[in-house]
Amino acid sequence: MTIVLGEPGVDGLGEAVGVLREWQYDGAPMQLHPGDLGWFWRSGAEATSEAVRTWSRDGRILAVGLLDGPGLLRLTIAPDAQRDTELAQQLVADVTEPERGVLPEGKVSIEAPAGALVQDLLCEDGWNLDEPWTPLRRDLTEPVEEPGVRIEVVGPEQAHVFATVHRSAFDGSTFTDERWHAMAAGLPYADARCLVAYDRQGNAVASVTVWSAGPGRPGLLEPMGVHREHRGHGYGKAISVAAAAALQELGSSSAIVCTPSSNVGAVATYQSAGFQQRPEVRDRYRDA
Repeated sequence: MTIVLGEPGVDGLGEAVGVLREWQYDGAPMQLHPGDLGWFWRSGAEATSEAVRTWSRDGRILAVGLLDGPGLLRLTIAPDAQRDTELAQQLVADVTEPERGVLPEGKVSIEAPAGALVQDLLCEDGWNLDEPWTPLRRDLTEPVEEPGVRIEVVGPEQAHVFATVHRSAFDGSTFTDERWHAMAAGLPYADARCLVAYDRQGNAVASVTVWSAGPGRPGLLEPMGVHREHRGHGYGKAISVAAAAALQELGSSSAIVCTPSSNVGAVATYQSAGFQQRPEVRDRYRDA
């Protein structure tokens, strides 16, 4: 049997999104989620397809990777293939040799599930551990409290409101109305919602996008941000609670999010919204 590295093309994105949905389960290590592809879709279906890699055996996809920026591969693996020796060896070979079209030369990073064999092989191959990230999870089997602020679900007519808040919340963001429309046209957005929180004066103060992976599976917050002129008033907590409620309505079993451990404010915000901290995770990186 042979592992085949592939690029799905636009027509194959549905299959990649489908297996990512199937691989999400409560208790899974933090991993690539269909919502990560959904958020990337803001650049369009063509760009998303160019950024996705799959590894298959006998026609079955065993691993999916997203080239999420220069030199970063976000990789996840089918639950029953995480310790598959042939797959792990092929993954390491494909990410190590630039001519295979996965990662370029120079300093590069890989996000892979904790406990997967590929982590061990990358370590043996000299890949170092990068800065820690903190995953957080909120169980959705119990009712979610009211957020305490007005929340609106974003439709096409409010795309500019979401885009404005997002650009203010994230330094260097280039998010636009057009990017919202591209994202909303993507396959994963059928199970997603964008929310905006408003203060008592009617100002849009925070935004979040939530991505369901289907009923009974963990849903993802990606991204959440507070307008820079309205920070320090609890709106991050409020929109995170609203995000949990939205995922519960979509049938999600839990809400998950991951943020750099160095962003202590974000970790505290999610904890205040009922999210429980899980063990830190780290990417692997290779120096230039």
